[in-house]
Amino acid sequence: MKSIRRDYLPFGRPDFTDREIDAVTRVMRSGWVGMGPEVIAFEEELSRYIGASQVVTVNSCTSALFLALLISGVKEGDEVICPSLTWCATANAALYLGAKVVFCDIDPQTLCVEQESLMRCLTPRTRAVMVVHFGGRTVDVMALRKLLPERVHIIEDAAHALGATFSNGSKVGSSGNLTCFSFYANKNLSTAEGGAVALNHQEFADQLRSLRQNAMPNDAWKRFNHAHTAFLSVALTDLGYKMNYTDLQACIGRVQLARFDTMQTHRRTLVDQCLSRLGNRFLWQTGIQEPSHARHLLCIQLDRDLKLSRNELLLALRQRNIGASIHYSPLHHMPLYGHLAAVALPNTDAVTSRILTLPISAKMSMDDVNDVCDHVLELIEK
Repeated sequence: MKSIRRDYLPFGRPDFTDREIDAVTRVMRSGWVGMGPEVIAFEEELSRYIGASQVVTVNSCTSALFLALLISGVKEGDEVICPSLTWCATANAALYLGAKVVFCDIDPQTLCVEQESLMRCLTPRTRAVMVVHFGGRTVDVMALRKLLPERVHIIEDAAHALGATFSNGSKVGSSGNLTCFSFYANKNLSTAEGGAVALNHQEFADQLRSLRQNAMPNDAWKRFNHAHTAFLSVALTDLGYKMNYTDLQACIGRVQLARFDTMQTHRRTLVDQCLSRLGNRFLWQTGIQEPSHARHLLCIQLDRDLKLSRNELLLALRQRNIGASIHYSPLHHMPLYGHLAAVALPNTDAVTSRILTLPISAKMSMDDVNDVCDHVLELIEK
């Protein structure tokens, strides 16, 4: 029997170096840690990397999704379509606005929204469709746009997909749709917490920048550091929120972005090694080896003929200090959303008991990957 790992290997962990630590130290010594010049610089650098004219950072991807729906005009009584196989924030963002969530099915091979199922969910009350680029695999939103009525907005949940590309080579975030990213601890680019909306609409960007900061006309950096704003009174006209990003986070993001392509290359090397050793033992997400895939999650599906169940394999790996996980438990199976499951989701239901996420991060070494593979092979062969 292979020996148990001494240290726990999480399914995803940030790759921080002395450069990130030095950046945080520099900002802390500057005396300005709130939203300021680092946030502005990070937004500009990220917009250039993505190929979007505007990037607006916020305190989480959940906030990004909520604000994207808000400025799209989603309100109480509207319907918002999203997959059930996603993190709860995708659906919750619509519920916060009083909208009704309508769950659509997924393609069992891509784990992304199934176009036919999505189209069947359309009604006259549909206001938006939330497309999840699951695990880092892109959905063809250009093709989807041609099928949807003009009144229906496409919101891209790209929490998994920074660095992913569409079939035409353009990066996720450049489509013109409101595209929401996450910088949570386990993401490919991490600032511990945070999110952003990428878009090509100046008026929407101005609205987002105001809403994230209590709907104020000027952010704190301008109010306290520009002489001409010293005597301006704040006359609020809209209900805003406290959802801003900070310079402490943004300075980490700037370093991470400068290192991002290198980290992505390392992820691909690790995934390729895992596939070379386990490739014929499981069903893999379509496109996981393609350059277009961001490789945020390394999702496998256990074959129905395998005598070991998904839950048994998961628990056995955890007992060996390997942080396998599940992405995700479908939302329509949960009590909070049960009343929303108006249509059958056979593909989602089919993968529910067979899907498993193996550890993957730029912080992992090749020895880590081989260790995971050794344990997996030993367990399924045993």
